[in-house]
Amino acid sequence: MAGRPEAGPDREGLGDHAILVVGGAGFVGSNLVRRALALDCRRVVVVDNLLSAERKNVPDDSRVELIEGSIADDAVLARLGDEFDYVFHLATYHGNQSSIANPLADHDNNLITTLKLYERLKGFRRLRKVVYAASGCTLAPHTFDQAEATAEDGPVPLELDSPYQISKVVGEFYSVYYHTQHNLPTVRARFQNVYGPGEILGAGQWRGTPATVWRNVTPTFVYRALKQLPLTVENGGVATRDFIYVEDIVRGLVLCAVAGKPGDVYNLASGVETSILELAKLVNGLTANAAPLDFRPPREWDRSGKRFGSTEKAKRMLGFEARTALRAGLEQTIAWTREHLPVIDCSIQKHSARLPSL
Repeated sequence: MAGRPEAGPDREGLGDHAILVVGGAGFVGSNLVRRALALDCRRVVVVDNLLSAERKNVPDDSRVELIEGSIADDAVLARLGDEFDYVFHLATYHGNQSSIANPLADHDNNLITTLKLYERLKGFRRLRKVVYAASGCTLAPHTFDQAEATAEDGPVPLELDSPYQISKVVGEFYSVYYHTQHNLPTVRARFQNVYGPGEILGAGQWRGTPATVWRNVTPTFVYRALKQLPLTVENGGVATRDFIYVEDIVRGLVLCAVAGKPGDVYNLASGVETSILELAKLVNGLTANAAPLDFRPPREWDRSGKRFGSTEKAKRMLGFEARTALRAGLEQTIAWTREHLPVIDCSIQKHSARLPSL
């Protein structure tokens, strides 16, 4: 479609550009906003309904505008003009367990959001790239045997474990469709298990399950270990994941924007397979937590088993490699969590009436 600028090979970042970050008050989004500002981004518009985020995550900077609301809201969409060079679509209904408890809320916050955003953007001419945050778990084979690195161009399975996984892969379908039919320059960035400073347990509103608080394994382990509490490990901790530090994810997102090929997809992965048991032992060791591990049965819904992402394509096409080893990243995450314990405690306490064990 005529009128859109060709994205050049600039890999220096987002300097002197205007960007839109949907979900920019969340864990990854707020880290991306800070990175964009450090790269001298001219203007950053954040859209976030604060369902799983806090307003204080958004940097206090004259270049940043926060629009509080859902990207599926027509009034919010109407405020977005054709001024953006790059769009990052990071908003999501976080995550598997919340989506199982409320599939309709997942549909409203994962699928309708993507479709309405793309409908709004398809007529914009200034856009260089639209980066969609995809989920690496959707393509990983269900196995507890030896895992192989999951490549970007593998088959898409039909049997998925949660509405969250379904909606994220349908978001990829829409990304490809709008690129093919409307020349919307979408790039899909497949996340693995992101961790690092800035993730506030309990942030946002109650979403029906304890996963509102204990939302990701790494911040949950770090917080509980600092409190000298037992870490809960299901199924003996045999499941494996690809843990990637948030600074690496943010750098990968920027590379997807400035160097990614429209219509294509890239893993943002460390390529390192780590078991949940190994993670628990490492966190306990780094925090001197003497509480014994709390071993529990497998989660009934979870068949994801062992998985990690291939790094070959992103390295070859984007020049992207994760730089932060797990131990070093955990040390920085632990230090940040220890410093921000009062903030995290306050966020968790919002939900204490629904979690009497707190």
